[in-house]
Parts: sequence; structure tokens; C-alpha cells
Amino acid sequence: MTPRVAVGIGDRLLDRALATAVGRAGAPGRIRFTEAQLYYEMCRVLRPPHMVPRRLPLTPAPPVRYERFEEALRRHGAVPGLLEPAPAAASAPGGASREPSEPDLYDYGLPRLLVCQSRQVARMLLANDVHLEAACPVFAADDLPLDPRLVAGLGRVDGATAHVLHDASVDGIALTARVRDAHPGVRVSSMGLVPRHATALHLISPRGPAPGPGPGTLPAGLEARERDWLTEGRFAEVESVPPARLLRTVLRLVRGPRTPSHSVWTGLRELRTAGFMTWPTNQPGDTGTKGDQPATRDRVQG
Repeated sequence: MTPRVAVGIGDRLLDRALATAVGRAGAPGRIRFTEAQLYYEMCRVLRPPHMVPRRLPLTPAPPVRYERFEEALRRHGAVPGLLEPAPAAASAPGGASREPSEPDLYDYGLPRLLVCQSRQVARMLLANDVHLEAACPVFAADDLPLDPRLVAGLGRVDGATAHVLHDASVDGIALTARVRDAHPGVRVSSMGLVPRHATALHLISPRGPAPGPGPGTLPAGLEARERDWLTEGRFAEVESVPPARLLRTVLRLVRGPRTPSHSVWTGLRELRTAGFMTWPTNQPGDTGTKGDQPATRDRVQG
């Protein structure tokens, strides 16, 4: 389709904002992103978050309708890094319904997995190799219930957790309980979003119809202002979080706290005591050790 030329001042402003959003959404390092993530990035270009005091909790309405964004996107043409919409009958992310190439794959313990409410979010995380960096399979909510072999793998590891990434909405918050009910005995942890996250991050929050379920069905851990926010029909999507920040947060929460880092000199000392492939001695052709002490060539002054 040939991009249509902007015909008015409003179209030109939107086109310029979209061009800026394309550069920001993929930064840094050529991040892959969804169409909705690009839309919210365009909203942040039109209404920069720093214009509002950080300590003021709020969720601003979108400054531009999604239909106007789609028109600008058609005028823009191809966007590098933009993921295609997920097919209606897409297979499960991570191959939940496919047999692995290694027959014994399901015989191992599984320390963690991630369930996303949105299939598009799951595809975005997979496209950016989160499942590889975090050693964590990624699934979408419509893949539930999980393969019994995956559930058995979780049971083989102490503290194994099924993390749930969902929107700040009535349906999203209910997803954690849905995963827990579908997999009894599995430790399930909500990663968010919840309304207090949305207000603290100043996420763009559209307003929809008031939800059907009453506030009594919401988790008891929600504050009264969060319940009021939800019952007003407000919601915030995971895709409204900037792509780079979403990736960092998911990796940090899924992998858990990191072990303290060591200095270069500490690492060198550890290598000397490794046993195999230890540092050679000063003797030509000698790569072994003397007694119980590792062989060394240069002494590192501590």
C-alpha cells in the first residue's frame, strides 16, 4: 500500500510525532515492539511524561485516538522493528503444544515460567529473546491450561514459580487467580500491572465501560483508591510501558536478585584455583600444579 500524503497541519504533526516514536520505541539496541507499544510511545511524544510532577499519581487519557494513529502509520509506511499482528490461530508461544526436538526435555526441573495476558506481549518478549536471557518459557493466557509435563517440571524445583504479567484491569488482575486455580500446587506470582503501578508510572489509561463484576470480586490486597479506579472503567495495558523498561523489568523480576559481582582480581584468583586448565608455572612446558597450590605465572598484587 502506498503511503498517503498528509493533507493538514494535524496530520503533519502526527506524522512527525510518529517518526520520533519509531526511533524511541526501538531504542536502545533495535528492540522489537508491537503496534500498541508504538501507539503509546507516540502518545508520550505528544504528551511528555516529564510535564507532570513525578510525585503526582495519575493516569492521563490518550492525547490521540487510536484511529488517528493508524492513519499516520499507514502514511508512514514500513516501520523497522515493528512486529506483525499475531495470527488469529497462532500456535502457543514457546511451543506449548509441540513436541520438543529433545525427547527428554520434560524430564528436567523448571525453575520458572511466564504467562502473559496478551499474546502480543508474549510475542514481543520472545522476539527480544527474554526466554533465552531469563531461561524462562513464555506463554500467553489463551495457552492455559499448561502442558502437564511443564507443571511436573515446576514441581521438581524448590521455589519454582509461574509468573503472571497482566494489564491493570479487572480481567487482568483476575488472571493470577485463574492460573492458580488451573494449576493447584504451583506457586503463582503476579508481576503486575496493578493500578498503583499505572499511577506511579503515569501510564496512558483509556476509559472503558464500567466492569461487570463488583468490587467485592477484586483481590483484598488492592487499596480502596485502586478499586475505585477499576470500577470507573479505567485500565492500563502492559504495552503502555515503554518497551525498553518492560524488558528490563521482566528480566529483573523473573530472574530474581543477582549475586554480588566480583572484581577482576577476584575473578583471576578464582581461575587460578579452578584445577583444570590452571595457570602454568615458570617452568617451560609445565602446565600443572605444585602440591596443593595452583600453578602461577604472574603474581597479582592484592
